[in-house]
Amino acid sequence: MTRKWEGFKSSIAREITNYLTHKRALGRRFINEEMGLRLFDRFIFENDIHGIDLIAPWHIESFLASRARRSPRGFNHLLCVVRGLFTWLTAQGELVHSPVTTKSRRRNKRTPFIFSDDEIRRLLDVAGNLQDYPQIPMRGIIYKTIFALLACLGLRAGEVSRLLWMDVKFEERVILIRETKFFKDRIVPFGPKIDALLCQYKQTRERFIGQTTPDNPVFFFFRFRPVNPHTIGITFHNLIPLLRLRDIPSSAAPTAHCLRHSFAVRTLLRWYQSGVDPTSRLISLSTYLGHANISSTAVYLTITDELLIEANKRFEQLAKNYFTEITHE
Repeated sequence: MTRKWEGFKSSIAREITNYLTHKRALGRRFINEEMGLRLFDRFIFENDIHGIDLIAPWHIESFLASRARRSPRGFNHLLCVVRGLFTWLTAQGELVHSPVTTKSRRRNKRTPFIFSDDEIRRLLDVAGNLQDYPQIPMRGIIYKTIFALLACLGLRAGEVSRLLWMDVKFEERVILIRETKFFKDRIVPFGPKIDALLCQYKQTRERFIGQTTPDNPVFFFFRFRPVNPHTIGITFHNLIPLLRLRDIPSSAAPTAHCLRHSFAVRTLLRWYQSGVDPTSRLISLSTYLGHANISSTAVYLTITDELLIEANKRFEQLAKNYFTEITHE
């Protein structure tokens, strides 16, 4: 039976609460981080440590050892949560030095799978042909539209899941994304192809259930309950064997979130090919994706062969212009 959580109660409960309040004031949800800090708070309480200045490096190591994490990723996440707390407390002047000295575990980092335009078209075709079930009609057009929004607009699965018809502005050709990852709303424009797909989907939906209302979810199967993001991920995973994807040893296994990565990379590639300086447009892309800062956007700009070719072309042209200027001086 799971123990009911009754709040932070260790000697550093105030510091943990203040830290979480600070992070959430900056627009961070910090849900998983709070779960980690709950574990750390319990460890401090059960080991009878009576002050933040009494926490030593060996306490941190004992805590991490008590919460065995098989994968480097799980270990590093828990370590990062605790390190973030003490880094903040040190910056606030409540500690002279952080007691966290443990090093992160090395892991083989693989780049996200970047879908080509042809692979995205195959994904939409396969999704559009999904078989209906007696209690789940319109599976094909629902998932085709969902994956199109992920791939062509760079939306998160959770954002697509929460869409209401009032959020889709057909006249302005924009979608209002409410309550994003950082508690902010943003407006995402879409072009004529997405407009046609959404109109077709809406007309098909209304033939099945009648007129939609503004507060209806755009995507649902049962009793107007939005499609769960986890269900979107499972359906995507089940379609992968049908797509005949390229074998890229350095890439991780494709996930639905890779469609968002692919959108960012393809956008950068188009800028290179059209002669636009990508660095001058990263703020626009960051805003479009709903990121709090440009460094978050940089995570999506995975280096691909196509990007390397275009970047090399840009460098060669710059070098050619530079040497031409020198020879004419």
